[in-house]
Amino acid sequence: MAQPSYPSPSQSQYYHEFLRGATTVIPVMIGVLPFGLLLGAQAAQKGLSVGLLSLMTGLNFAGGSEFAAVALWSSPPHLITIVLVSMLVNSRHLVMGAYLSHLPRRKVLPDLFFMCDESWALAMADATRRRAAGQDPAFSLSFYCGLAVMLWTVWLASTTVGALIGPALGDISRWGFDMAFPAVFFVLLKGMWKGMRCAIPWLVSLLCASLAYHYLPGAAYVPIGAITGIIAIVLMGAKA
Repeated sequence: MAQPSYPSPSQSQYYHEFLRGATTVIPVMIGVLPFGLLLGAQAAQKGLSVGLLSLMTGLNFAGGSEFAAVALWSSPPHLITIVLVSMLVNSRHLVMGAYLSHLPRRKVLPDLFFMCDESWALAMADATRRRAAGQDPAFSLSFYCGLAVMLWTVWLASTTVGALIGPALGDISRWGFDMAFPAVFFVLLKGMWKGMRCAIPWLVSLLCASLAYHYLPGAAYVPIGAITGIIAIVLMGAKA
């Protein structure tokens, strides 16, 4: 099947949109910075080398699965468990990537490497605003590139620095750095809020995952949170 046409911006338009994305994402980058430092410090305390951590964060670029992997890391590591949990946590990227399916593959495939929750959410919010203003195309790929590349760079740098200085700092979660992750997501969710009904599956998933985290061993809370959220979506769709 032929890919739909997607107009290529001029060089000046590309740089303008890229710069717009790079400046738009600055507040989120500030929030991501302590989050990356925390992951790097925790990984160092688990015995991961700086090089191994940099390789993981640079190639995986998905904070949720990386925190899960570090939390499950042991000596010797249970690699199958870590891989399966990481795949499950990252499965949301299947849905996120589907929103970009209208773009030519030669353009979108390299950019999917840099996709994360924050860049996707900001790009979708920008596309909604552009669509409402009658701009075509609504989704600006170069704006997304500015967001994604800057976030990837800050994430890789912050996790590496965290791994380098983590052993000297000790438990940096006592400074409240672990609150950076939920704080950033609350800001992103506010911009995507569409009413209480759409939030019900999230709340169901959160409640079930929290209960599983406290009462069940291992990483059972990850699949339980995902499955219960999907069940909530299916049930709500059946009643609609």
